[in-house]
Amino acid sequence: MDIKGSSAIVTGAASGIGAAAARQLAALGAVVVVADVQTEKGEALAQEIGGVFAQVDVTSTEQVEAAVNAAAEIAPLRAVVNSAGVGWAARTIGRDGQFGSAHDLDLYKKVIEINLIGTFDMVRIAATAMSRNEPDADGCRGAIVNLASVAAFDGQIGQAAYSSSKGGIVGMTLPVARDLSASGIRLNTVAPGLIDTPIYGEGPDAEAFKAKLGESVLFPKRLGQPAELASMVIECLTNPYMNGEVVRVDGGIRMPPK
Repeated sequence: MDIKGSSAIVTGAASGIGAAAARQLAALGAVVVVADVQTEKGEALAQEIGGVFAQVDVTSTEQVEAAVNAAAEIAPLRAVVNSAGVGWAARTIGRDGQFGSAHDLDLYKKVIEINLIGTFDMVRIAATAMSRNEPDADGCRGAIVNLASVAAFDGQIGQAAYSSSKGGIVGMTLPVARDLSASGIRLNTVAPGLIDTPIYGEGPDAEAFKAKLGESVLFPKRLGQPAELASMVIECLTNPYMNGEVVRVDGGIRMPPK
């Protein structure tokens, strides 16, 4: 699928994997709507790549719809990358046997709301806009890539909420791809492993910590780079025969319990 001259939306685009995907989409000739809650970083990236910034909290359908409308007004919306997400760690029960020490239920709901429901909300709204596009030679009107995580398969201790949310993204992949096929829209999921993003901090201590983490990767023994993930995202968007698939990009890692 040729996305040159089209618009694209990337959620969570102000940093990390989302920013790398936005840059690569822009390099292919798409006008990218940088959708994020981080205004300063989002506006800076949009200026850098010739895109536009949209303030988007993915738990707000109103803001999701505004971003989709903004993209569709620029050019036909043909590519969407759902990269927005959060991850807080908490054990399911505490050590003192008290109900109050169990996993905070509101925290669990919040992770699901952002990572899973927010992803689906953007999918359903963006795909609706894509369904109005003129099809290409293959009959394709657009493509969507959702970002899951290897935690969907190898969830660690404390990742109940995060793994649930990412497992939900994996689980929706095939049924949603089947739903959207009638409108000529493809949907795939990319599941990253350990990726070098700002979540690990900066400085010598952070670098040492990342190097230690990288030792658990099968090969190469390092953290992945956002651009390496973004290249797979772009492949899933542009390869016309990629559909309904979940692809791990993780250096062969299988996460241990902790």
